[in-house]
Amino acid sequence: MGLKALATGLALLVLAVVLAVTFGAEPISLARAVTEPDSLDRTIVLSARLPRVLLGVVSGAGLAAVGVAFQTLLRNPLAEPFVLGVSGGAAFGATVAILSGIAAITFVGASLVPLAALGGGLAATAIVYGVARMSPGAHATSILLAGVVVNAIAASAITFLKTLISAAKAQELLFWLMGFLDVPSPGALASVAGYVALGSAILLIDAGRLNLLALGDEPAQHLGVDVRALERRTFFACSLVVGGIVSVTGLIGFIGLIVPHALRRLFGPDVRVILPASLLAGGGILVLCDLLSRVLFRFLHTEPPVGAVTSLLGGPLFLLLLGKRVRV
Repeated sequence: MGLKALATGLALLVLAVVLAVTFGAEPISLARAVTEPDSLDRTIVLSARLPRVLLGVVSGAGLAAVGVAFQTLLRNPLAEPFVLGVSGGAAFGATVAILSGIAAITFVGASLVPLAALGGGLAATAIVYGVARMSPGAHATSILLAGVVVNAIAASAITFLKTLISAAKAQELLFWLMGFLDVPSPGALASVAGYVALGSAILLIDAGRLNLLALGDEPAQHLGVDVRALERRTFFACSLVVGGIVSVTGLIGFIGLIVPHALRRLFGPDVRVILPASLLAGGGILVLCDLLSRVLFRFLHTEPPVGAVTSLLGGPLFLLLLGKRVRV
């Protein structure tokens, strides 16, 4: 089952990358791009499409992995960074850093903006988890409500900051907050890849321990799991991943909800299987959503943010899961 899940995720990822490199707002010949070094087709692939696709792969993989970790740790299939307010907190931290001018300094900005996003994500995570721990009788409901409140607070704070800057800067910030995959600089791509790789590695190492949490805190403790330390590591790793992604792409929701839920339905709840499979499939799904956004440019003459595409697809699924009160 594990090999089948990984093969499915890998096949989806490879298919998505091939399609995203081949198709887009402008038609190209992939054959010319491969065989003719000086062709415009190769320039488009290497300079525009491939970096953007790689950013989509890294971001989708990280968001899906975080969704698996949150859903397992909180034993709530509706948990994911966008819903829980972690993305909102990270966006606020990144917004403060960007408006302070740090992002304009190439080397420093590439490292400090994700750190600011990490701080915002950690703060949001602490608030949501703290509220949930104080309300054990309604754990899942408390998490969802706290996430909504944290998102609202973060959105209000960002709106307040937007009133203090020029209209042009505010419009640029608004577009970023809607979630957009653009052609990243090499430094930005390396930065987000590093954050996602480190956070995902921590989650993969703890995958077996996260499995035991399905038994409950006390049984897991009796089996040798330091539950509180595991929670701290998981929340830190998730905030690291989300902070790195949000600092470059803005807010992209529901990848962490759709991908883990679909894979869990197909291959079961084993985190040791679902987590690596989600890394592969999450990258593929986000790349496909971004491809849809680029293809729509031909008909709409404007490119919808990929965050809008994922929300349009993921929002109805979230409402469906919420209405059915699905349990992990």
